Amino acid sequence: MASIYRKHYLFASDFDQTLTFNDTGYVLSELLGIPVKEFERKAKGMAKLNLVQQGAELSYLVLHDPEFHSRVRRDHLFEVGKRIRLKENIKQVYEILDRRIDGFHFDFYVLSAAPVEVIQSALEGIVPEDHIFGTEFKYKASGEIESLVRATAGYGKVTRLDQLEEQLGIPADHIVYVGDGSSDIHVMLHVNRRDGFTIAVSESKLVAQIAKRTVLGDNALATLVPILEEIAGWQRPQIRQLFESYGFLIQGWDRVQTDWVTLRPSGVLAEKASATAAEVK
Repeated sequence: MASIYRKHYLFASDFDQTLTFNDTGYVLSELLGIPVKEFERKAKGMAKLNLVQQGAELSYLVLHDPEFHSRVRRDHLFEVGKRIRLKENIKQVYEILDRRIDGFHFDFYVLSAAPVEVIQSALEGIVPEDHIFGTEFKYKASGEIESLVRATAGYGKVTRLDQLEEQLGIPADHIVYVGDGSSDIHVMLHVNRRDGFTIAVSESKLVAQIAKRTVLGDNALATLVPILEEIAGWQRPQIRQLFESYGFLIQGWDRVQTDWVTLRPSGVLAEKASATAAEVK
């Protein structure tokens, strides 16, 4: 029993831009006939003012912005889920984590600031509804959004992850979290601090410099590579064989370390540069 418990893991993933190619807010805007640039302007404005937790901008808009609130109904959120473009092979990722890694079992959960109806609709038949945690609203009989029940954004993801950890009886160092952007920073730092494992699926400096591994790829199966290597201890030939059993050949597999370096003149150099510029004039 101790051996089985030791190899029981929790795999938690973000939704927008992690399991998908497009963002819920953009798809909802297009569905409602609201210019995408208008959505971007409002979302960026809230981000700059820190009015809401990072990732919860859409929830704020559908609750408080007249243009969104007057139009959005619960049915729209389910329709967005059907229209959103998922990365390929999420179902296969769920299957592999469930029973294809010998000696390991990973419980697959989704934690996202996107409305829960969107995620459930998009992942129907792939991830069980009770494994999906998104932003929850209370609705009127007409389907109009009445109030916010819970937002799984920013530190809200940390709270939900801790609840799952306790519920499933999984130790903190057996948690894997996958994300792509600023709304994942709190939870990634939380997981890292307790010796869990974090994976970034974008080159964003905000998360790539925090995550223990970064994986870039259009297929969701790519997310499994660091798990198979770092946790299960698999070698590359074994990983290639697994992917081939699902009909995929790994054509490119490059690992690089990226250093982001920004240089500016020091005080002395800046003065010299200014003096030189003055002489040229």
